[in-house]
Amino acid sequence: MRKSFYFTIGSLIMGLVLLAACGGGDNGSQPAAPEAAINPTPVEEAAAQVPAGDPARGEELFNQTCVACHGPGGVGVQGLGKDMTTSEFIESHSDQELVEFIKVGRDPSDPLNTTGVAMPPKGGNPALSDEDLQEIVAYMRTLQE
Repeated sequence: MRKSFYFTIGSLIMGLVLLAACGGGDNGSQPAAPEAAINPTPVEEAAAQVPAGDPARGEELFNQTCVACHGPGGVGVQGLGKDMTTSEFIESHSDQELVEFIKVGRDPSDPLNTTGVAMPPKGGNPALSDEDLQEIVAYMRTLQE
């Protein structure tokens, strides 16, 4: 009797070990991705669109470099810099595209230059880093109405 009891217990333990080692009957396929990972929620989409820079620091840099042409709060200065609060250009470009644009500026001969005034590279401040430009772009995003 004792021998058969130990045999039964041993068989049960061995079966559990084998079951655990095999993954409990899993056929080796990966579980399907959760629906949220395939179709992001509006909150996830909004989070993905949040600018990477610091808008508060961007405002400081904007006020040091861009305000002379684009005015306080980005409302523009007639004949110099465009109004940023309703700019389709800003709205239609990614943060990285705007950073690249600011790095290069816009020559008066550019057909898209509607003011006839040059926008110098980095707004005329060569000391601005890519990170500084990203922060300016983050601030520009807050100006959009």
